[in-house]
Amino acid sequence: MCYPEPSPKTAFNACAETDRPIKHKPQRRWALWLLPFTGLAALIWFLVRVIPKPSRATYPCQQVAFPLASGFIVWLTGALGSIAAYRKAQKYWTKTHYGLAALFVFMGLAFIWLAISHTSEELVLAQEQQVANDPMGTAKGVKPGRVVWIHDPNATDWIYSSRNQTEHWYEHDHTNQAVVDSMMSTAIRELAGEQTDVAAWDAIFQHFNQQRGKGDVGYIPGEKIGIKVNQTLSYGASSTTMNKNPKSRNLMNYIDNSPQLTIALLRQLIDVAGVNPGDISIGDPGRIMPNYWYDMVESNCPGVVYIARIGGKGRTRSRWSNVEFYWSDPDSKHWASVAEMDHIPVCFAQADYLINFAILKSHNSGGITVCAKNHYGSLIRNPNAGDQPNPGNWYNMHTTLPSTTPGMGRYRCLVDLMGHQELGGKTLLCLVDGLFAGMNWDSQPTQWQMAPFNDDWPSSLFLSMDQVAMDSVCFDFLYAEWSDYPHISGAHDYLHEAAMANASPSGTLYDPENDGIPLESLGVHEHWNNSIDKQYSRNLGTGEGIELIRASVVDVIPGDFEHDGDVDFEDLCVLSAYWLASDRHGCIGDLNGDYSVDLKDLALFAQNWCRD
Repeated sequence: MCYPEPSPKTAFNACAETDRPIKHKPQRRWALWLLPFTGLAALIWFLVRVIPKPSRATYPCQQVAFPLASGFIVWLTGALGSIAAYRKAQKYWTKTHYGLAALFVFMGLAFIWLAISHTSEELVLAQEQQVANDPMGTAKGVKPGRVVWIHDPNATDWIYSSRNQTEHWYEHDHTNQAVVDSMMSTAIRELAGEQTDVAAWDAIFQHFNQQRGKGDVGYIPGEKIGIKVNQTLSYGASSTTMNKNPKSRNLMNYIDNSPQLTIALLRQLIDVAGVNPGDISIGDPGRIMPNYWYDMVESNCPGVVYIARIGGKGRTRSRWSNVEFYWSDPDSKHWASVAEMDHIPVCFAQADYLINFAILKSHNSGGITVCAKNHYGSLIRNPNAGDQPNPGNWYNMHTTLPSTTPGMGRYRCLVDLMGHQELGGKTLLCLVDGLFAGMNWDSQPTQWQMAPFNDDWPSSLFLSMDQVAMDSVCFDFLYAEWSDYPHISGAHDYLHEAAMANASPSGTLYDPENDGIPLESLGVHEHWNNSIDKQYSRNLGTGEGIELIRASVVDVIPGDFEHDGDVDFEDLCVLSAYWLASDRHGCIGDLNGDYSVDLKDLALFAQNWCRD
């Protein structure tokens, strides 16, 4: 091995073994100026393009330029500030004003730290800019790749001022049940491309059963439906009273699944799709179901099986089934202390269909948390600390989140959850509750700034049969609204892995059943063209990716129980049968939104039957 040795000024450096000259690589001092020149060019490009037309700021090329431009500004500020501070320090030092000199030295170091830290952060975020309208994977659904987005600002009316305030987001005074019912009805129709709710449900069930090899059949009475909601913020609820424990902050004002949207969904399943309430199981198997939510939903939809970590007080305790769940993680160190095998809960293993009912929110470890991560609560035990009495014996799902494993092309446990035949594999629908949404895992209520929300609650509902497309759309919304967590390196990596599960970028063989049959593509992934137009390849007619349908709410005629557009004799028979029931509190028959069936509802029914 040759090492350079010192030589006379008139000679060259030579190898000690061969005495041959050593050719030194030229010092690329120009590389030191690469970042400043790149940042300056990005700043000029951004200003030239965006000032004449501000909407261009959302274009992919400008999303690449902006972090570089802003990083350059901060770098320049830090450089100039540190030089000025250093000169001031020199001046005061020569005058023996040592205190002032030390102060300016400190200021100079602060400027340098600001420039280095901020520039480094922006460059990391800039490495994974989103490529617009470049779909990957295979679209799913009766209308492949379709995601329906319903936005109605009339759905919510809540003034949030403090987490300790006594007026809570979930109360009926702050969410309009009639509007939410219409949002759910419209979403179902638009998803299937049908004119009535009944026809839409038939089309959804028939397509899903065809894809699963059950034939061209719709829903058959007696089949069971499991609904996974997100009640993360009940982690500190009392196991005896079932009330939330606010602990250090008032979790009553942080967002979980909306009771009103849940009622709207159950009404659709029971009143329209014809599902017996006793064949529906709903809940978050790993969490306690809080009283405020249970009381509101159960009083409107009695007979449904309400699943929770703790049974009693009307709840049914979640239990393990004998259906095993395997993780495809190839990293052996993640298995070092794992002794317990995961199993699917009975309520989901016995279900013929699942509905994944998530919340629109960001996440400090996962970037975002919508439908895929909603399954973190589908295994009863905690995702990172395991479960009592053996908290260290479970696989830690958090080891594959982007905060722990950043970058692209990594194994992501979310894909196993999305692909297991008893979870994502039997998911009929994905819904995302965006009425109030939330920031971070604890769903801090924060009004949205992007159009069309404009400093108001999102007041939105998302619906799809393609779980990858659903999370992709939600990712774009969250990425555009928040500048922090959704921008974590690798935040959308699981969508690449899920869309290409049959040939994953990480090379992982995803097989959550451990039966030797790897997963196929779980859906289609792509990013929209920009946050203003919100168009995907099927909207633009350029590819077979996602189709985002932004639909206006279609008014539902009170009394039209069959949802065929008319209030007639068949609807009267439905109302009469429920009117004569011993319990008039439930999903059916409540026409004026006061959560009871009485003469007011009968009068409203007659009014709509007699109108032209």
